[in-house]
Amino acid sequence: MKYTAVIVAAGSGTRMKLGYNKVYAKMRDGRTILNHTMDVFRADKDCIQIVVVTEALAYYQNMEGDWPGLITLAKGGKTRQESVRNGLLAAIGEYVMIHDGARPYLDQKSLKSIKKALKTDDAVLLTVPCKDTIKKIDAEGYVELTYDRSTLAAAQTPQAFKTSLLMECMAKAEQAKFTGTDDCSLVEAFSDVRVRTVEGSYANIKITTPEDMEH
Repeated sequence: MKYTAVIVAAGSGTRMKLGYNKVYAKMRDGRTILNHTMDVFRADKDCIQIVVVTEALAYYQNMEGDWPGLITLAKGGKTRQESVRNGLLAAIGEYVMIHDGARPYLDQKSLKSIKKALKTDDAVLLTVPCKDTIKKIDAEGYVELTYDRSTLAAAQTPQAFKTSLLMECMAKAEQAKFTGTDDCSLVEAFSDVRVRTVEGSYANIKITTPEDMEH
């Protein structure tokens, strides 16, 4: 199956205290976080397009000669959901994978698991089991409920979909003025499609602090 990877890279990354978008920060080898994030998709023959959603369109357009033909640019939105929508509008693949620009440690094994699941399901979520016990806290700061950890998982990206399904759910969400906590939440809220989960890797972290770059 052929797919488009939409890399959402229009955030500010204030916790990195860089004064600019953290995806442009350089890792140990001198290459940016964003370049590392794209590597796994560049190496996958089933990826026919990478859409980089960025606020720095002029910066990338000036580098056009250095970019391979499979990369398309899309303008970042005011919210992550709006940025994803802009990326979807540029996507040409029958399937789409939405991935955080600051998540450079995705491995080929996880990618293969997602693609295998897409053969039977139209919505696939990469997850890892929760290591910590999760408590529900009331408004006064008291524990209200302890969740059964065996039923909980932490969501990662990429989150993968049949492109037409996510587009349809995105349109319904906009009409309802609904903002999801992630891309799968739109499918959960505005379709009858069940989201298939596949196990990812604890190494697939999202970089939020300088220490994460030493991962």
